[in-house]
Amino acid sequence: MPHRLFSTKPIGELHEADESGNELNRTLDARALVLLGIGAIIGTGIFVLTGTAAANHAGPALIISFLIAGLGCALAGLCYAEFSAMIPVSGSAYSYSYATLGEGVAWFIGWNLILEYLFAAATVAVGWSGYVVSLVEQLGFHLPDAITNAPFTKGAGHFEIVRTGAIINLPAVLVIAAITCLCYVGIHQSARFNAVVVAIKVAVIILFIGFGMWVIDGANWHPFIPPNTGEFGKFGWSGVFQAAGIIFFAYIGFDAVSTAAQEAKNPQRDMPMGIMGSLVVCTILYVMVSAVLTGMVHYSELNTAAPVALALDRHPELSWLSGWIKLGAIAGMTSVMLVMMLGQPRIFYAMSHDGLLPKFFRKVHPTHKTPYIGTLITGTLAALIGGLFPVTILGELVSIGTLLAFTTVCIGVLVLRYTRPDLKRPFRVRAPWLVCIGGALICSAMMVSLPQDTWLRLGVWTAIGFLIYVFYGFRNSALRRSGH
Repeated sequence: MPHRLFSTKPIGELHEADESGNELNRTLDARALVLLGIGAIIGTGIFVLTGTAAANHAGPALIISFLIAGLGCALAGLCYAEFSAMIPVSGSAYSYSYATLGEGVAWFIGWNLILEYLFAAATVAVGWSGYVVSLVEQLGFHLPDAITNAPFTKGAGHFEIVRTGAIINLPAVLVIAAITCLCYVGIHQSARFNAVVVAIKVAVIILFIGFGMWVIDGANWHPFIPPNTGEFGKFGWSGVFQAAGIIFFAYIGFDAVSTAAQEAKNPQRDMPMGIMGSLVVCTILYVMVSAVLTGMVHYSELNTAAPVALALDRHPELSWLSGWIKLGAIAGMTSVMLVMMLGQPRIFYAMSHDGLLPKFFRKVHPTHKTPYIGTLITGTLAALIGGLFPVTILGELVSIGTLLAFTTVCIGVLVLRYTRPDLKRPFRVRAPWLVCIGGALICSAMMVSLPQDTWLRLGVWTAIGFLIYVFYGFRNSALRRSGH
């Protein structure tokens, strides 16, 4: 078995499967992929995490934190671009690691991508619910707490979960159900809906930047990097770096673009444009929002779940924007959930094709041409998780799975340069020693900065995945059956 863990899937097989047996519709161009990336990235991060990271860790230097996190994502994004152009198949980092680092590593990454997408969709659904409830309250209607809050929450202990008295977070369940239906009927319809939602939230963000910059008080930017309190991560440069690890959640999702490679019209050209284009646009918007937000309100006041709305409330002349900001936040989170729900079934699809998961995960709808069984399972699990648990439990698990995937992709590109230099590379990373090693180091550093609880939960999740691989995946591996 140890030998099998490092058996790689031939690149030629991936290309043959794509050319002869692609059951998915190729309907996405570069523009649609850029919009999918923006849809996945801009959401909870810009509307929620900016405030808490500034108030507790970085102060106005949150701008630098976003640039650090953005740099790590950009380096990983370049590696993703090379892989997605060279191996244009569904599966994202799972498929790339299978071709470079072996089946065992591929399973580990695929299992953690499931953690990323499934829990990210549930996490954002909880945030979406909070903004909807707030907007409905602003309009004069009250929704009962029993059906708008999670029945469980985190207790005092690391793994302690306690009852809250609520029944279920019904808005979170309903939005996941609606998005599942949209993903079920087709990638083209989902991409079109995503384009409309992205236009709304980007317009709202630009409005906030455009009007907010006129009420900036320069005194709020001093000191730009608040002095450290004596505790690691509490302001100073250690706070800037810890904030980068925390707000990394804001960038989660750009890799979901690569899961749509088999539905891109020209993946060799369009995938690099989709990945890097969405990263550049979102980093610029994040930096601008951070600058305006910390200029409008002193960073110490931003420790709230709705920092952008708070900043507008501090300036009555801009109060008319508050409702629009909440609408933009709702739109932003909707598109994030949409892309997460698109990505997860395609990870199931790729792993099932390789025999590592049951066959029903790779069933494609005869009319809609979508992996509908995986979509329904993803929607059901995400709705249950989002309806039962709060953000405090869900959010901790998401970043670490993504950072693991990013680190693996960076290493995989470098490995493949030496093991398969003959492969055609439509997009080629320049200075791979700098880009690949730099991306792996930055992503690894952000992983190290995450809380110990997150690592413990990752260990539990990994143990469950290992048992599934031993008793099902290893025995049914298509690679093993083919004799490779």
